[in-house]
Amino acid sequence: MNIIKDSIYHPGLLLGRPYQMCTKTVMDTTDPNISFDAAGVSNHYHDYQRAAQNNLLPEPQRSEKLHQLVEKIKKDGQGKKYDCLIGLSGGVDSTYVALLVKQYGLRPLAVHLDNGWNSELAVHNVNNIVNTLDFDLHTLVVNWEEFKDIQLAYLKASVIDIEVVSDHAIQATMWKLAKERNIGYIISGTNIVTEHILPSSWIYSKMDYANLRDIHQKYGSKKIKTYPTLNFKKYVYYTGFHKLVPISILDYVDYNKEEVKATITKELNWRDYGGKHHESVFTKFYQAFILPQKFGVDKRKAHLSTLICSGQITREDALKELQTPLYNDNELADDMQYVLKKFRLSEAEFDSIMRTPPRPHQSFKSDRDLKANYMKLLKKTERLRRIIR
Repeated sequence: MNIIKDSIYHPGLLLGRPYQMCTKTVMDTTDPNISFDAAGVSNHYHDYQRAAQNNLLPEPQRSEKLHQLVEKIKKDGQGKKYDCLIGLSGGVDSTYVALLVKQYGLRPLAVHLDNGWNSELAVHNVNNIVNTLDFDLHTLVVNWEEFKDIQLAYLKASVIDIEVVSDHAIQATMWKLAKERNIGYIISGTNIVTEHILPSSWIYSKMDYANLRDIHQKYGSKKIKTYPTLNFKKYVYYTGFHKLVPISILDYVDYNKEEVKATITKELNWRDYGGKHHESVFTKFYQAFILPQKFGVDKRKAHLSTLICSGQITREDALKELQTPLYNDNELADDMQYVLKKFRLSEAEFDSIMRTPPRPHQSFKSDRDLKANYMKLLKKTERLRRIIR
């Protein structure tokens, strides 16, 4: 199999700017929107510091706030089977969220997406978690032919955020379950200290259904019949009439990645995947091959930079980590063969996809402006209510 060795596209170089790396983190000009101050410190470092200062409470306020949130969830959940929702991938963040929720005495419904790409290790971890913690599990098993067709459409469209296809489905499912089960809270694993830094140029809005639909209509071949979606009408209904409060519980505890891994290994027999989001075979292939090869993006730079900012690793350690290959040749060959077979793509077809120039999501239809205007209207309405009161 012919495996491309060098990145075909390099966003920083395409802009014609010289290469530069942040002097505090390992973020660099592979983010085309990065900026630096006079000392060579990037906007990402400064953004992290502001986010930490504004959102990470000192003790004892932090613990007090978490206690208040937990009590509020319990109170609002009285008489219901579940008082909150949690997403469960089997990765570090979602696993620790599950453990914390159990320790605080909450009654979650765990939600897992089976999109056909789960590794055996992911299945092992998810089963261990729900069995050990005695949680109910709702598994969304997507129609593989539909899901594959949407993923292939994203590949052929040459947009950067192929993970929208999975993330949109799981978030749409969360909203639907929240309404059906009358659940008002979703406790997520998103957090500042391990994942705050992530350039907007490397991702796209997960809930822009108009964008997803337009990409699929142009490059897909099957009708979407069962794939979970959240269009603008549903978005208005859910946000206007059924409030689902997101809580980033990991921002209210000491969250050290390596210490947490040791904890969940001991408590839940959790096993490490070896990389962030590598519980999915496709996500691993996407992050470790497609992103760096086609888009010149190594997501480790963002993950490691966040850990530098939160004091969990040194910049020197991060630079050493970046010197290690994302894949060894044998593992890459195996994964590529598996992915192409599952997609029913020939090597020539995949090579053609990889060599097609990247295209911005913004070149397709979007409902972002509609949502932005709607949120402004909601805020304006809330201000008027306060004035009337």
